[in-house]
Formats: sequence, C-alpha cells, structure tokens
Amino acid sequence: MALHLDNNASSKYSDVEVVASISCLEDDISQSIENLKSQGSILDKLKAVHLHLLASERWNASRLKLCHRHYSDSARNLIHYLALRCLDLEQLKEDLSCNSLLNLESINSYILASLTAGIQLLDNQKSSSLNTQESILYQEENGNFMIQALGKKLSANKELLLGPLRHNQTNHIMVTVGQEASESEISDILKAGASIIRINCAHGNPSIWSEIIRRVKTSSQMLEMPCQILMDLAGPKLRTGNLKPGPCIIKISPKKNATGNVILPSQVWLSHKDAGPPPSHLSPDAVLFIDDKKFLSELQVGHILKFSDARECSRTAYVQSGTELHRKGKKIRFPAAQVVDVPAVEPFIRLRVGDLLTISRDSSCEQDESSEPISSAHRITCSSSCLFDSVKPGEPIAFDDGKIWGLIQGASISEIVVSITHAGPRGTKLGSGKSINIPKSNIHFEGLTTKDLMDLEFVASHADMVGISFVRDSCDIAMLRKELEKRKVQNLGVVLKIETKSGFERLPHILLEAMKSSNPLGVMIARGDLAVECGWERLADMQEEILSICGAAHVPVIWATQVLESLVKFGVPTRAEITDVASARRASCVMLNKGKHVVEAVSTLDKILHINTAQMKADLMKPLLPSSHFF
Repeated sequence: MALHLDNNASSKYSDVEVVASISCLEDDISQSIENLKSQGSILDKLKAVHLHLLASERWNASRLKLCHRHYSDSARNLIHYLALRCLDLEQLKEDLSCNSLLNLESINSYILASLTAGIQLLDNQKSSSLNTQESILYQEENGNFMIQALGKKLSANKELLLGPLRHNQTNHIMVTVGQEASESEISDILKAGASIIRINCAHGNPSIWSEIIRRVKTSSQMLEMPCQILMDLAGPKLRTGNLKPGPCIIKISPKKNATGNVILPSQVWLSHKDAGPPPSHLSPDAVLFIDDKKFLSELQVGHILKFSDARECSRTAYVQSGTELHRKGKKIRFPAAQVVDVPAVEPFIRLRVGDLLTISRDSSCEQDESSEPISSAHRITCSSSCLFDSVKPGEPIAFDDGKIWGLIQGASISEIVVSITHAGPRGTKLGSGKSINIPKSNIHFEGLTTKDLMDLEFVASHADMVGISFVRDSCDIAMLRKELEKRKVQNLGVVLKIETKSGFERLPHILLEAMKSSNPLGVMIARGDLAVECGWERLADMQEEILSICGAAHVPVIWATQVLESLVKFGVPTRAEITDVASARRASCVMLNKGKHVVEAVSTLDKILHINTAQMKADLMKPLLPSSHFF
C-alpha cells in the first residue's frame, strides 16, 4: 500500500520512493499512520514513524542490495532519513521535547536505532512489555546496526577518505596549491596545520602536477607529517577562452601618500632565473630574475643600480625582459646584467553595466585587449558547443563566479550577444579561463569529458583522492564507477563536488549510486558555482541540507570556496569569515584556496577549528559560580 504523504513535505525528496508493498504489515501500517495523524499518545506516534521507516526500507530493498557491503548500513540509514523527512513531525518533535525524550534533529546518524530505543523506553515507563510479535519490529537482526556502531561510521569513513587526524585536531585542513608553490612554502603550509593538498586539473599538465606532488611528498617526509593529495578533474565547466597575451612587462611603483609624495620606495627582489621565489617572510613589490650570477654575487648593501625605463618616465618604472641593469660607479664601468623571464601581463576586458559582450566560438574573433575598445562592445570566446546550443534570448548569464551578470539579447550557433546588467561601479575585469554560468538554461553535459578521462589515468596512479566536478545525477556516477573498475582502483577516494542545482536536488540518488563501489566516498560543498546556479539567498539552507543528508549517509563533507578569502589574499579576515569558519566545524574538512597569505590563513583556521570550546564555556561560567570545588 502507498503511504500518501503531504505534498509539500514530500516534494523535496520525491525521487526517493517511500512506499510499502508488504501485505503482512498492511493493517499495522494503516493503523500506525492513523495514530500519527490523530492526537494519539507519543508512543503510538513513534511506532507509526518506526513502521513507516521499515516500509520505506523494504520498498527500496532492491536498491539497497546493490550497495557495497561497506556502505549497506549507511545506505539503509539514508533511506530512513529521507522517509523521516517526508513526514510532518512538528507536533511530535514538540511532544518529545516537552517530555525530555528524543531530539529528532540530532539522530541523523542512527535514526531507526534511536526510535527503537525511544519506543522501548516509553514501553518500560508504562510497565507493560511488548508482545512477541510486536517486539520483532523493534529488534534488529544485525548487531552492527546499533547506535554505537552507526555513530562510529562517519569517523571511520572520514579516516578512510581523508587519512588520520593529527594530534588534538578534529577537522582536516585542505589547501589548494599551484606550480608557483615552492617546497619551503608547502612545508610551511603543512607545519601550520594542513594535512591535505589539492591540485586543480583545470590548470597545468602532468609534468607540472608531478613536480607539485614531488614537492609535497618531500616536505611531508622531511617533516614526518602525513599528507593526502586530492586532484580535481576539470569537469564540463563552461569557461571563457584565452585572450591574446599582453606584453611581457612589469610595473614597479613606490608607495605614495594622499598628496602624491613618495613615502616608501618599492622593494624589488633580485635573483637568478634558476632560483626559487623569495623567502616567505618577505613581501617584495616585484621579483626580477637576472641572467648573471656573478653580477648578483657582487652586489652589496648600498649599491645603486641604473636601468632604462621601458617608457619615458622618471618615477613609476616599467621593466621588461632584456632591460639592462648597471651598477652605478663614479669612474669604473661595471658589466651589465639583463632582466629575463618577465611574465606576460594577464589580459582582461573591463565590463561595465550597459556594455555589450559577444561570446564567439571562433578563437580568431577574440579581441585584442592591448588597447581599450573604441565602443562599449567587447568580444570573448568559449569553446564549448553546449553553451551555444542551450541558451535563449532573455535568459540570465553570469561570469567569474557571479561577479558579472548579463542578459542574453541574441543567440545563434556561433555567437551570443550579452547585455551586461551587473558589474562594479568602475567596471569589473573578465579574464581568460573564468567561469560561465547559465542557471536558467536547460543545458546537458557529459559526465566525464575526454580531458577528464585522460587526466584520470594520471590521478589514479599519483593521488589519494579524485574530485568529480559538476556532478548532476546518478548517471555521472555510474560512468565514473565503470572507469574506476576498468582501472582497478578500489582504494582511490572519490569526492563528489556538489555545485549545481540538479546535483543538490538529486544528492540522495547520487550517494546511493556511489555506494555501489568500495571506494572511500566524500562530498564537497563547492559554494562558488552552487550560489550562482541556485541563488545567493538559498546557499545557507542548501549547505545545511547537504551536511544533514551526508550525516545520515555517514559521508564526510568538505567545506569549500572563499573560506577566509580576505585573509588569504590581503592578510586581514572579515568578521563574517571568522563565523563562517566556526560553522564549518561541523564538516570533516575545510578547504582554503591559494593566496599570498595562505600560511597565515592555515594557522588561523587551525586555531579556530580546534579551539577548546568546553574550556571557554567553563571560563565564562566561573564568575557566576560560588566555588569551583563543588564540581
């Protein structure tokens, strides 16, 4: 028989069927549901809920049988959680709270066992035991399916995926690094508290990734600090194409006051082209690589260097590759050294409200941004055909994680014209490789791209975990399982990145599909794209829901995107970022992105995550207590 639920309550998990087809329990279930709807006793209501969970489990028995034995209990508990959420239990929650019984909001990890314990407790209070037939309903044949065992499931799965925690730590810290991270910087990151390093496969290539991994493993071994490596597959993300590179030149400016007078000269780090970056305790305004080691070795404090500016200017200097540096002397002419390997200026276009932006498939149409456009029309490319096949006029489009918004004015198979509706007061820069989101469009992506499959070969043999970007439904996971089985990598951790609306709405099905394999499993809340796709105002509730669902499935969660971003980039956090980190304590791992002050950010994050809140509460209570010897 079907359990007809309230439409509003059941719509959230409509894709998970909670229907009972057990004829032997039909009368009991019917009576229990009637008791739940009526003003019956708390015990009757708990029994009705208990039967409802058993019915939903049996209805999904075929789905549960497909789960790997390691995840069988967790999958069952997830079904129980979804069945419980489909019911309107506000009155029952209030009744339980008033009688100091169960808190239905805190039993996600062991739902059926907790309800069973509550029923038995109430029965004992009534001093009337259950008859033999009823008692079968409230006893689990599998001894592992108990509160204590299920309570340890999440901890076990967390260690299986993320590795063991360090002494006195309760959460892992993950840090994204790129090819610019030196061995010494990685060592500082690990010493500050990080235990996982993330590499984004959307950038770089196997040779770059191999060098990063070598540095990580060397630092880890020298410090005797275990470190896991997560590699994110790029996934089918829409990105802006490459703009024409700018000139290879660097701007060096002294610090000035409000009146324009120089108050501090620029600090420039000079080193040989084969040397690494400057020490982490220094923050120079510019780094210049020199081709002559002898020239550098002869420099002393107080020496003055002369060079010709790349422009006609006597104050702020522009230095390019090939610029000659001369050591100033009164009579002796010292040999010169040349500046080499000055990186190209990162190209961008500046978009303002009201501008028109044309997105083209043809890379030959890209705009030369070495000079400002004559009109307010700009051009950029995107190589994905999905974008041009899916959008319609009138639909919104966002760039660079929602920093720029626009409205599609026209679309064809080769071009899209966008009117910019939101940007900064002075315009917002849009560069190469930035994200494109079309939240209202019906777009279909392949689960794993050709690049993902090629990168997976490297990841499977070099990393501890693989991140799957833009998971949308269980079909994406089925495809991934086949690829992992083909490569025989049962121990590779799998992190599902939830960053789309469909991925969020189908999360229960996605988890059940992933539980069919033995690979360690985790979920990352990728809040950047998730907020753009689903709306900023929904993000807080969505991350709470993901934490709750994953808690029921005993799946560790990684809290990511813009964590302590101001501290990472500028050295000072905002108040909101600090409280965001405090909320992140409920996750198994918190991720930081790379930045200039990332070592300091790791240290701060470690302190916030692992502060002794119990001791803090005790210290706050001391002034209110007459004497501590009573406790």
